[in-house]
Amino acid sequence: MEKEKTKSIVESLLFSKGTPINFSQLAKALEISKEKIKEAIEGLSEDYTAEGRGIVLIISGNSVQLATNPENASYVEKIIKRDLQDSLSKAALEVVSIIAYRGPISRLDIEAIRGVNSSFTLRNLLMRGMIVRAVNKKDQRGYLYKVSFEFIKKLGLTNLKDLPDYEKLSHDGRIGSIINIRTEK
Repeated sequence: MEKEKTKSIVESLLFSKGTPINFSQLAKALEISKEKIKEAIEGLSEDYTAEGRGIVLIISGNSVQLATNPENASYVEKIIKRDLQDSLSKAALEVVSIIAYRGPISRLDIEAIRGVNSSFTLRNLLMRGMIVRAVNKKDQRGYLYKVSFEFIKKLGLTNLKDLPDYEKLSHDGRIGSIINIRTEK
C-alpha cells in the first residue's frame, strides 16, 4: 500500500473513531506493520503542522487521536467553555486540575491535597470521560487516576505539558510534602 493511501486511511479511522486508537489496532486494520503505521502517523503530523491545519495528532504512548490545533484554542474555547463550566462543579474542576498536574495519582493523595472526600467527584469525572483509572501497582485495593484524551482534546492541547505553569506545578514541593505526610501516617 502506498504511503499517501496509508495516511488517508489512518486519518479516516482516527476521524471516525473520535477516541484514541492503539498503533497495533491500526496495523491490524490495515494489515501492515506497526512501523508503517508510525510512519503514516508521523507523516500526517508533519502535514498538519506544515499546512497550519486546524487539527493535530495527540500521541500518548502507543495510541493516537485527532484533536484541534492548540493555536485555535481561543476560538474552540468560545464554543465549548460554557458547556465545560456548566457541567463541572468547582469540586470537579479542583479534582481534574490535581489529576492533570499530578497524575497519575491515587484517590487518597487527591483527598490529602483537597482535604475532603473526593469519591463522588471522581466517579462523576469518570462518567463524563474526563479522567481514566488504572490499577495501582503499589496498592492493589485502589486506582491511579489520570486525565483522558477527551480532557486534553477539550482543552485544545496536544500535551499536558502545554498547561499553564505545568513544570512548576507538577513538581511543586509543597504538594509533594502533603502527599508524603499522608503516606507516613
